[in-house]
Amino acid sequence: MADKYDLVCPLCSDSSIADYCSDQRRNYFQCYRCWLVFVPPCQHLSLEQEKAHYDLHQNNPDDLGYRQFLSRLVQPLMAQLAPGMSGLDFGSGPGPTLSVMLEEAGFGVNIYDIFYAHDPLVLQSDYDFITATEVIEHLSQPGEILEHLWSKIKPGGWLGLMTKMVLDKTAFNRWHYKNDQTHICFYSRETFEYLRKKWGASVQFPANDVVLMKKQ
Repeated sequence: MADKYDLVCPLCSDSSIADYCSDQRRNYFQCYRCWLVFVPPCQHLSLEQEKAHYDLHQNNPDDLGYRQFLSRLVQPLMAQLAPGMSGLDFGSGPGPTLSVMLEEAGFGVNIYDIFYAHDPLVLQSDYDFITATEVIEHLSQPGEILEHLWSKIKPGGWLGLMTKMVLDKTAFNRWHYKNDQTHICFYSRETFEYLRKKWGASVQFPANDVVLMKKQ
């Protein structure tokens, strides 16, 4: 078992860490600064195991159900965008779909995925918007990555995230979402409020699992 005294939060780097809960496979800790719940690094899957799991995903642009799922982020995001704006879909996966939906609506979209679209050059450009759907729960270093993505958003631009959120410890203990071993970081509204204050941003929650953050 990981020792909480050796841990720092992967989002905010604070060492104010407490036991949150555990199950048969993993331990979960919570940061008292940003309220992130996370799995210790010693219990993460290897990159090979992680990719093997993602290879099983069957997402593609022709799947109407998947499009409907993504529309919970796409529709409120597009309502904030002007024609011709361009963005990045970070963690686009084996069957990029969100980028296709936005391109169909007239927006330019680059894609990046560490396993399926590994082009580091696209991470150096500045964008009007950046999306990450069902991605940030997989990140071993969310603080570093989110800081970089935020730095690439132009003033007045948007960061759109989709991830299921922690409600409380009772709900977490019976939560199917934590049983996916590629899910290692779990966020709550309090976590995004921490980021809002840190970045001087504004935040909206158009759905229970959707976050829109505007750069001032």
